[in-house]
Amino acid sequence: MGPLWGDVMRKVLVFTDLHLVPEGETIIGLDPMTRFTHGLAHALDRHPDAARIVLCGDLTHNAAPVEYARLRHALDTCPLPVSLMLGNHDRRAPFLAAFPEAPQTGPGHIQHHADIGDHRLICLDTLDEDAPDMHSGFLCEARLDWLDNALDASQSGRVIVFCHHPPIETGFGGMDRIGLRNRHELIARLKARGNVVQIVSGHVHRTIQGSAGGIPVSIFKSPCHQMPMALGDQDPSLSIDEPGAYGLLLLGEDGVIVHGEDFTLPEAEAAIYP
Repeated sequence: MGPLWGDVMRKVLVFTDLHLVPEGETIIGLDPMTRFTHGLAHALDRHPDAARIVLCGDLTHNAAPVEYARLRHALDTCPLPVSLMLGNHDRRAPFLAAFPEAPQTGPGHIQHHADIGDHRLICLDTLDEDAPDMHSGFLCEARLDWLDNALDASQSGRVIVFCHHPPIETGFGGMDRIGLRNRHELIARLKARGNVVQIVSGHVHRTIQGSAGGIPVSIFKSPCHQMPMALGDQDPSLSIDEPGAYGLLLLGEDGVIVHGEDFTLPEAEAAIYP
């Protein structure tokens, strides 16, 4: 018998677009904190052997200090290391006030990398607090230079890049207009290095698979509210109550396997076909 999958693969849990609000408030009737804590408990119960959790931006809805304080409290007892990233609904000053230990590069950019076995995880900061449309992302030269160094310094040859804003168009016109404005520059740098095997994003609130310059891209849903499946030039603020979800990455010798888990569906027992 060959080795069990757990002997050759490592797990990374991914939550994105938490959109935490002050206690007592909701988004389309949903409590983002209840959804997130439910999802986190679900993930930790089923995958306690995960190596790391990545929170891929839009940690809060309004970037209010009380919202970051609620996230801090929710993570206080988390037994796994957590990578915190920023999205367009976040702001650096209140985030750093709640998480002063968060790794920074350059002038307050929340970026870092973590090595898990023979894979390097690189978490980028695509937040543009001065975006003309308020919500699109941008990677300035300082952040891109840091990315180059992190890619060059990787000893594994296998890199997974996390960025809140996807580096691809998704077919949701409203969301694509507030996407990563210089995505082509990011893709060019990733392609030039040749060691990036997966890109992971959020922002769109839907499960989407794509490719950026030949590199697989996975976009995960929110644990709270989702973008309705309405392709075309739709309002990016449209939201619908669909199952909350998180992502699961399996890092193996043959590549990265990507799963999405809807955790708010009714519990069902597995059955074997006769």
